[in-house]
This record gives sequence, structure tokens and C-alpha cells, in this order.
Amino acid sequence: MATTWTSEPAEILRAGTDFALADVDPRSTPGFAGDKGYARQVLESGREALSDLQERLFASSRTGGDQGSVLLVLQGTDTSGKGGVVRHVVGSVDPQGVAHHAFKQPTEEELAHDFLWRVRRELPGPGMIGVFDRSHYEDVLIGKVRRLASPEEVEQRYDDIVAFERELAESGTTIVKVMLHVSRDEQGERLRARLDDPEKHWKYVPGDLDDRLLWSDYQEAYETAVRRTSTEAAPWFVVPADRKWYARVAVQRLLTAALRARDPQWPAAPYDVELEKVRLAST
Repeated sequence: MATTWTSEPAEILRAGTDFALADVDPRSTPGFAGDKGYARQVLESGREALSDLQERLFASSRTGGDQGSVLLVLQGTDTSGKGGVVRHVVGSVDPQGVAHHAFKQPTEEELAHDFLWRVRRELPGPGMIGVFDRSHYEDVLIGKVRRLASPEEVEQRYDDIVAFERELAESGTTIVKVMLHVSRDEQGERLRARLDDPEKHWKYVPGDLDDRLLWSDYQEAYETAVRRTSTEAAPWFVVPADRKWYARVAVQRLLTAALRARDPQWPAAPYDVELEKVRLAST
């Protein structure tokens, strides 16, 4: 299939220290020259390349090769589509090479430690694609908006996160941080759809409406977090998410590019292939 990208997501969606969330239209489709139907075809056709790269990375790590990993960080307000990205993008690769974790409200044990303690425990091992469906950024977003931490503590956490991610990158982890940016109106429609469908009632959380009342505060918190922690080692990519189909193809492209940049290779056979063929034929 001919490419439908006029600009690479890794370039056009990357956010810097001067990032302004108001400049991102949640309904836009930056760099993608296609509609919903075509996006589905692109997503389907891109699965093979993503799966191949993931398997190469996994195989290499199991035979003494590349011992690094890839960490996909997904952040966004409720209904922004994080689960859909996990299912439709990450779900296309071999599950044995994926480590998925969703960070919920900290437990008493976790609160007894530094806020990054529980995050370190869930980092992907060699050859794995790790997926954080919500992440260590909850501790600066909710901490700031809900005033669960002092302003001084939140400021310190930004610095701690930058140092932590730099450490990860230096140890061989490729970090892909994605903020799924959905509009307030679209979120309202998605919440209403959950209430209208009995099969989706389980996904509806009444507490989401409390956060919705703090929409502006959360938007400001996201903007600040992106500005403070988008670095060369771990840049942020802000993906418009009102159109789920765009968000999925964009994240697939970002993840594929990250794996391709690692250039994982199939490991060489630690035995004489031709000899083994002869031996096999004799059995």
C-alpha cells in the first residue's frame, strides 16, 4: 500500500519545551492523507512490519543479542482511547513479548516508597515492549490538580522523572511517550455512549465526572508536564484523539519507527544449519 503519510508522526507530533496544548486540534489528523476507511487498511497493513520488528527484538534478546527494550507510555484523560491503542496496535504483536501495566491509585505499600518505586518494578525486561496504560505521570497530573502533593513536591517530581527517563534511555530502553489529546465535547459523547450501552456500563466510572469538572486544570497540568519532561532522550508525542482511527495509526507508526531505529536483527544460528538438515533427513 502506498504511504499515506505526508509527514512522519515522529516529527510533526513531537512536543517541545514551548508546547501549547491549545495549538493542537483534537479532531485534526496531522500528516495523514486518508479517511477512516483508509486508516483501517493502513493499520492492518502495518501490523506485519510491527510484529516482525517486535519478534526480532525478542529473539535477539534471548540469544545474547540486543538486551534493550521499548517502553510505550500512554497518557490521556478518561475515554481518550488508551485501551483501543493497546488492543488494536500493541495487540497485533506476539503477547509473550509484551509487558502491560496500568497504574491505578497507589496502595499503602507503594505510598510508603518513592513515587517511582512501583514504576521501576514494572519496567520491561530485555527484548520486551512495555506498555504503561497510565504511568508515573499520574503522580504529577493528579498530584497537581487534586493537590495531593505540594507545589514544591510536584516540581521536584518533574526533575525526578527527567532523570529517571534519562537513566532508562542510557541503559538501553527506547521510550515512546504518547499523550492522547481528546476534546471535552468528544469525551462527553464517549461517556454518554457508555451509559447508553448496557455492555459498556462496566467501563463507566461515576468519578470520571468529578475530573471532568476540573477539565481546564487537567489541561494545564498536561501542558506543564509535557513542557517540563519532553527531552531528547524521552520526547513527548501529542496525538489528536477525537478520531480514534487516526490516533491508532499514528501510534502504530511511532512504535514501528522506534523499533526500526533499534534495527533488531535475527540472531545467527549457534549451530551448523546444513549439518542439521542432513541429520534431520536421517531421522
